[in-house]
Amino acid sequence: MKKLAGVLALIGILQGCASVPMGDSVADSEMKRFVAPTDMSRIYIYRNELFGGGIKMNVMVDGRVIGATSAHTYLVADVPPGAHTIASDAENLVMLKIDTQPGKNVYIWQEVKMGLGYARSRLHLVSEAEGKKGVLETKLAGAL
Repeated sequence: MKKLAGVLALIGILQGCASVPMGDSVADSEMKRFVAPTDMSRIYIYRNELFGGGIKMNVMVDGRVIGATSAHTYLVADVPPGAHTIASDAENLVMLKIDTQPGKNVYIWQEVKMGLGYARSRLHLVSEAEGKKGVLETKLAGAL
């Protein structure tokens, strides 16, 4: 019974709400139009799960921290077309290499998993339809 109580307490902690700076509602609406600059590529990194909501996860693009996610948030980065590395820092550091095209959007789902003492993450390149749906379920997080 004590084990069950401990597991339930851990799940409660992992499902709590972490506070990250939030983006402006006007910027959120603009980003949800899904129009990338014609000479750049736009990367959306979203986290549309409640699980692990009590954990902030830093997100980096090409080694530069662009912000942190918590439950039901997303981040956006405009980058020059070409090869890029997206990283998520939690209990683990996971990286995803992508190739972007000018005027196009790329969507990355940040999945949260149970870790040993902290939440872990995985990054998944997803289709445009799945990515737009995930972003529409979330709110823009602000820069750190």
